[in-house]
Amino acid sequence: MMDSYFRGTMWMILLLFTLPHLSCNDVCPSSCICKVTGAVQCAGYTITDIPKHLPLHTYLLHLQKTTMHVINEQSLADMDLMLRFALTHSHLHTIHPRAFRVAQQLKSVKLSSNDLSTLPARVFSPLTTLEQLYLDGNQLETLVPDMLEGLVELLTLDLNRNYLCNLSSDIFDGLTKLNFLNLGRNFIKKLPPTIFHSLTELQQLLIYNNELEVLEAGIFDRLVNLEVLKLHHNQITSLPPQVFWSLRNLKYLTLSSNQLTAIPEKTFYNMPMLTKLTIYNNPLLSLPDQLMGHMPDLREFYLYTTNLTTVPGNLFANMSGLLTLNFHLNEWLSELPSDLFCCLPNLQKLSLKSNNLVYLHPQLFSRLTTVGILLLNNNKLQNLPENIFEGLGQVLTIDLHHNHLETLPGDIFLSNELLTNLTLSDNPWNCTCSIRGFAKWIRQNELVVLDKDDVLCHSPAYQVLRTVGSLNDDEFNFCDAKTPTTYFPTHLHELTTKPFHTSSTTGQKTVAASTTTPPTTTPPTTTPTPTQGATQRATTTTTTPPPPPPTTTTPTKETRIISRSHKSAAFYDTLVIEQGPDFVHHSLHNGWVYVWFLPSDTSSTGFLMFCHIFLVATGLFLILAAMYSMYRLSKTMAELKAECASTTE
Repeated sequence: MMDSYFRGTMWMILLLFTLPHLSCNDVCPSSCICKVTGAVQCAGYTITDIPKHLPLHTYLLHLQKTTMHVINEQSLADMDLMLRFALTHSHLHTIHPRAFRVAQQLKSVKLSSNDLSTLPARVFSPLTTLEQLYLDGNQLETLVPDMLEGLVELLTLDLNRNYLCNLSSDIFDGLTKLNFLNLGRNFIKKLPPTIFHSLTELQQLLIYNNELEVLEAGIFDRLVNLEVLKLHHNQITSLPPQVFWSLRNLKYLTLSSNQLTAIPEKTFYNMPMLTKLTIYNNPLLSLPDQLMGHMPDLREFYLYTTNLTTVPGNLFANMSGLLTLNFHLNEWLSELPSDLFCCLPNLQKLSLKSNNLVYLHPQLFSRLTTVGILLLNNNKLQNLPENIFEGLGQVLTIDLHHNHLETLPGDIFLSNELLTNLTLSDNPWNCTCSIRGFAKWIRQNELVVLDKDDVLCHSPAYQVLRTVGSLNDDEFNFCDAKTPTTYFPTHLHELTTKPFHTSSTTGQKTVAASTTTPPTTTPPTTTPTPTQGATQRATTTTTTPPPPPPTTTTPTKETRIISRSHKSAAFYDTLVIEQGPDFVHHSLHNGWVYVWFLPSDTSSTGFLMFCHIFLVATGLFLILAAMYSMYRLSKTMAELKAECASTTE
């Protein structure tokens, strides 16, 4: 008994769960998908009108990609439970003036991406409970004044992507509950000053990508609840004073990509709730000292692609909550006030890339203690103060590539213990004594410098194309000695100056270098020069204290370095060469100066270049000849094989 009762109960439960599915599948048209929840989606070019025999409990009907071009007077009949209707991407071009009288219960109507160019007057008026109306992506050029009459419950109106040029001042009158209005991507050139005055509950107003040239004074005065205002990509050339002052709840404001050359004083006052502000891509020439009001919640600020040469020192002073500051791509911006970033205790990213900065004040970044990313690339920075990054204790990334830097202090990143990403390439690094400390830092922090293989020496000539990180301390030993102003002690008697001649052992042109010679000298002791290539070994000349009167001697045509009987390190570390062949490298070894020369004679250089080109051309010719010979050989072999085959047959 209990077993049969249990089985009967299970069958009843199963039947209750199965009936909705069966009923839905029984009446659902073949081109539609009917869900048990009451949502029906239909698609296909075979649909020419709203399908009949839909499930009785259908509350949402969405038709898309159909060939339904007209909504007739009875198309929506017999669908008393339907609350949401959508017909999209179907080339709809006509709506019967009484089409919605048979479906007055609708809460949402979506007619996006069709071919509607006109709408009948008061066509939506029967929908007194309508909350959402989407007409975006059509070809509407005008809106008749009473088209929206009676939609007292409307919350969302989307007119985006149409061809609207002008709107009457009373078009939105009566939409007192509207909180979202999208007029973007149209061709609106001017808006009446009172057009939004009835929209006191509006929270989002989108007018981007139009052709607005001016904003009328007072146009936003009644929008006290507005949170989002998008005005980017228009042609606005000026702003009325205090035009945004009534927007106390505004959180998001975009004015980018307009034609603003100036902004009135105190324009952005009385907006304490603002979290994002964009004014980039405007031909701004200057900014007033009083521009930004109290904005403690501002998180993102975009000010780039302008004609600014500098900005007020207090520009960011009221943005204590700022996290991201994009202040880049200003090709005329060459100067920044020293206290510009004084009051940004929470800033995490600062972008100053692609400006025209030549110099940075030593204290410019001193208070940016939370910055993790600092972008300074693509500027014209020639040098940086030693303590410029001292306050950046949390910085992880610094980008300095593509500037005019020749050297940096060796301890410039000493306080940046968390630094893990540093880029330095595309700078004309001068690999002389001044870069010694920085080269050592690069060697010790190879993992930090991401582009270390591209951090190349541009000068002097003998270091060109070497990486800065490959420079060893031994190569800078000569930097430790102080070069004297004269080559001999001042207590020596009267000196005379004679031209000092040198010549290389490879028969190169004689080099003249100026030095001072003592009045008397002992016969020079000459050591044979080594025979390696163009290497040249100096000959030491020993001198004795000169008695008056002074006399002079002219050295022989050999390379000489003249010193006193005790060798002076400072003197021996100085290479005295003036006119003559360019030297590639020189070094000291066991008291001798080794010099590698390149010929500077124009005729010799030209001859060597001709020989190089001739050899390259000859090589290419031989390669082509060999390829042609192989081709001919292969062809001949093929012919022989063919003849043999025919003979065999």
